[in-house]
Amino acid sequence: MTIKSTFKDCLLTGTNAMVTLTDSLKDEKFVKQVEAAVNVICTTSGRLVISGMGKSGIIGKKLVATFASTGTPSLFLHPAEASHGDLGMLCKDDVLLLMSFSGESRELIDIIRYSKRFDVPIIAFTANANSTLGKAADILLQLPKVKESCPHNLAPTSSTLIQLALGDALAITLLKEKGFSEEDFFNFHPGGKLGAALMPIKDLMHTDDKLPLISQDAPFSDILNIISSKGYGIVGLKNDIGEMSGVITDGDVRRYITKNTDGSMKEVMFGTSGKEIMTKCFVSFEENQSCAKILSVLEQKNISSAFVLKNGKPLGLISMLMLIQAGVA
Repeated sequence: MTIKSTFKDCLLTGTNAMVTLTDSLKDEKFVKQVEAAVNVICTTSGRLVISGMGKSGIIGKKLVATFASTGTPSLFLHPAEASHGDLGMLCKDDVLLLMSFSGESRELIDIIRYSKRFDVPIIAFTANANSTLGKAADILLQLPKVKESCPHNLAPTSSTLIQLALGDALAITLLKEKGFSEEDFFNFHPGGKLGAALMPIKDLMHTDDKLPLISQDAPFSDILNIISSKGYGIVGLKNDIGEMSGVITDGDVRRYITKNTDGSMKEVMFGTSGKEIMTKCFVSFEENQSCAKILSVLEQKNISSAFVLKNGKPLGLISMLMLIQAGVA
């Protein structure tokens, strides 16, 4: 076989395993077990404690990171260390998720005994319902028996793939059940590009005296001065009660001057007020919207700057450049 064909066979074997896992949802018994798992984790006042040995343990550690970052407090309990004091990490209000494809990992025995002694519910990921783990489980999410990509059918590949997929599906289902929002997600991911993308715009926008604002009755000459001095390419026009009534961009200025080249420049500069040429239907944002959403709108509308309003009044200003410099793009 060629390298390409071997590589392709591995991918197809994994794909078939995923299809088999998805087909488990045709079994109403499996669906009820999934629902039971979601409900018990949702209602616990403790944490989701995940444990597994070998490759299952490595998948378990990844799942802990996923659950914890999506609103389900979680920790990984190493089976070997659990037998030497780390069982003290497990509290009676916790929920256990034990992972073993065969269901016969000897290292899990002490955790199972401890959980039965203190009534800690066990959710099991195993392919063998009649195994030690399968029989001990309060909620059994039985994995289908799938072919490994390994030609000897020994190295865990497809089996770990479906454990990971099942855990991820459980985590995202819990996220939706709990109503975990983008803002909640940002609280757990304040660093890096992801943190910048989820940051509320109020943490980045310019405010107060930096804002290019002027009365809607101001003459065109004053509007030009504000656009030039502030450097955002936009000015916000306010009515008598301080609400934003419209905006004028540097593009609007160029188009207006070009349109009135036949008239007196003095008349253009001083005989025209902002409200005569402003755009009344303009793009604006709210202070708690994420930077990523705002960047998307600015790109779609092909505009470089926009105001942030609160109750119709200008609160801040955000620009494409500010978002790029913050690492959102």
